[in-house]
Amino acid sequence: QVQLVESGGGLVQAGDSLRLSCAASGRTFSNDAMAWFRQAPGKEREFVATINWSGTWTVYADSAKGRFTISRDNAKNMVFLQMNSLKPEDTAVYYCATKNNRWAGQGQDEYDYWGQGTQVTVSS
Repeated sequence: QVQLVESGGGLVQAGDSLRLSCAASGRTFSNDAMAWFRQAPGKEREFVATINWSGTWTVYADSAKGRFTISRDNAKNMVFLQMNSLKPEDTAVYYCATKNNRWAGQGQDEYDYWGQGTQVTVSS
């Protein structure tokens, strides 16, 4: 059974950094693209960042460019999201996702498996 488990969320102040981790299990994910999405209170879930199977291609939402970095460790079946210069508007539940495809994508419908999410709260 495929499982994605996020960790690393928490309560931080504006300007701080956090590193989210997502551990994948149930199969080998080294051939699959992975992504992070987030959902703020009262809003729809939105794309944050995606990475292709080899880690050589990444795409970011405009809100994440220059502040967030997505990376992966295929040997450990993990994907990460380094978040710097956090803002209160980054407050959301962050979800890890993967799909049965090598190529990075921004659409939620592309992704086959989702984690339960980790809460990130940024105070001003």
